Amino acid sequence: MARTVRRAMLGAGLLALAGVAMANAGAQKAPSGAAEKLTYHVSPGREGWTDREPALDPQSVMASDFGQVWQSPQLDGFGAKPARLFASPLYIGDLDFTEGAFAGGRLALAYAVTSTGYAYAIHARGQASAEAGAILWKRRLTPSPCQDGQMGNLATPVIDREAGRIYVTSCRDDWIWDIHALDLRTGKELPGWPLEVSARTVTADVNRNGTSHFVEGQIYFQRGALALSADGSKLYVAFGPDMQGFLVSVDTAREGGARAQPAISSAFSSMPSEVMEQGGMWGASGPAIDPQGRIYIASGASVLNALNKGGIAGVYPDVDHAWGQSILQFRDTADRGLDLAGTFSPFNYCQTAASDIDIASSGAVAFDLEPGHATSHRLLGLGAAKQGLAFLLDRDNMPGNNTRRPACSEDPAADPSLLAPENQSAFGSRGPTLIFGPYSDSIGMGNSAKSRSALAHFRSARGAHYLYFAGSAKEGADFGTNVPPSLVRARVVAEAGKAPFLRVDAREMTVTLQNPGAPIVSSHEGKGGVVWVLDTNVPRSVDIYQPDAPGARLHAFDAATLTPLWNSGNALYTSGKYNEPAVVDGMVIVGTDRLQAFGRRTAATPWFADAPVREVKAGSDASVGKAVYGARCASCHSAASSGAPSVETLAAYPLERIVTAMTTGKMQEMASGLSRDHIRAVAEHVRRQGQER
Repeated sequence: MARTVRRAMLGAGLLALAGVAMANAGAQKAPSGAAEKLTYHVSPGREGWTDREPALDPQSVMASDFGQVWQSPQLDGFGAKPARLFASPLYIGDLDFTEGAFAGGRLALAYAVTSTGYAYAIHARGQASAEAGAILWKRRLTPSPCQDGQMGNLATPVIDREAGRIYVTSCRDDWIWDIHALDLRTGKELPGWPLEVSARTVTADVNRNGTSHFVEGQIYFQRGALALSADGSKLYVAFGPDMQGFLVSVDTAREGGARAQPAISSAFSSMPSEVMEQGGMWGASGPAIDPQGRIYIASGASVLNALNKGGIAGVYPDVDHAWGQSILQFRDTADRGLDLAGTFSPFNYCQTAASDIDIASSGAVAFDLEPGHATSHRLLGLGAAKQGLAFLLDRDNMPGNNTRRPACSEDPAADPSLLAPENQSAFGSRGPTLIFGPYSDSIGMGNSAKSRSALAHFRSARGAHYLYFAGSAKEGADFGTNVPPSLVRARVVAEAGKAPFLRVDAREMTVTLQNPGAPIVSSHEGKGGVVWVLDTNVPRSVDIYQPDAPGARLHAFDAATLTPLWNSGNALYTSGKYNEPAVVDGMVIVGTDRLQAFGRRTAATPWFADAPVREVKAGSDASVGKAVYGARCASCHSAASSGAPSVETLAAYPLERIVTAMTTGKMQEMASGLSRDHIRAVAEHVRRQGQER
């Protein structure tokens, strides 16, 4: 069993024996003014930056005593399915208790929710009666998590500290979602909760965009992180995936007294009719909320339209109130509910949406410049998304109208975002900033996508504003191979009297990430910045529930130079996709099939065994076919409402017919980035699965 820290400048580090499951209670001392992470990507605006981490500067991260400091037990599975954390851990550093075993004390707690449908509060610092990593409480959210325990939860919760509650979603039975409100200290469900989100509750009457509604039997994924209004009265929950998106506004009844009941107050669909399939709001970052209380969500495309060769007509560019492949701005008012206040659609939304290269994979991020430094100081960023482009917008002057997207265009200089004055090499003209290349309007779904994570914003002590992007450049046929850069920094160029714009100023060219979550920047008063990126360490198409799924990997980079500082080696177990760490109180807490925390170790800190080392299998064996089918095909072929043939129907086809459909036929888009061997493995799996049934 080996210690598992790796440092770019120190080599592999020392190896030591280990055999302790959890850290000693007295191993760490909480700093004064304990930090907190109450929502995904640190802030309601999803900035991804925490500026109160003096113990995590580059020198500390490179120190020989930086490593794993505690871990929880493995969290509960469901049947044969192990726990995975798609939801990022949250944290409160000093939660006070007035009753029970910890009455009169304050605890540092991390909160975790698993794909198997459990929520947990876990001690993040030890004390006499509880070790760091010990479970304070757990709550089973559903006895029947969706997809046999793979999708009991996908979304990061949000904490209302003042009200003492955490909001979390779960999926049960035949794809019905519940919104829970749990007591932070006990995990008990609060009165009136959970609130059901289904065809019964998301009706045309609550929708503020046409007559669309949740359709009985349709699959809706709730992957986007939850968001909470500043006063805690409204909770925002986004739904996808590839059919039609919905943003749902929930009245939390926080101030209504004992008899008040939570309720869906309004919703907004990406399409005006339920028969139009575009605009899933599925990105992991969910809605962003700016300091003015405006809400932002990015909508996507439709994988079925791409697979069915529906083309631009299936994007509905000529239909009013059709909002696929766009960023939408809302105000939520008492009299109107979710009210569309502004829009943005990229210049090439028609072409990219037709090929399922959607921008919803990277959520919107709201951040501010200092007033007077440019003509616009309230900004919104998005990138790099599946295509690899970054967009910068003025939140006070969203460029689109509120009735219809602009006409289709192939002119990057016509993009309505804030563009750099110089020509962009990807276009030979002005246009959006390319973060991860090469540029393509037709290749970018599946493993060919460049990024599925939100950017992070950082302001240095000298007043410079930077955006950090995680993903990868591509090469090879159908962009099937990831290559550096996997981390890119762009500066926000701001001059008085001029519009701000982005300019790439640094690329990290030694590390290749496979499927990273959103970067998090930690610093102290704008100094000592470190960029943290959690990589699932496998391509998107790999089934992370397989026994041989590799462990995740946490990376740390110098924010000033992008120099790799450290990585977790083989310390981490297998994680869910699009996860990010919680960087708090001198610790970096990661969700895998448990919580694992890293920081400065002491002589009293136990050693931890490495997670089992596993490789991604190549070739046409059964596990690869099952993994790829589960990641790319199952959601459509298992849903009758998708219109796709069932697996029993497919199994009756000759093997070569299935292979041909994926190589040159209707399913070619869905197989982009796969080798011939992997395609054949999928076909063989489909044939076997049908025969077994």
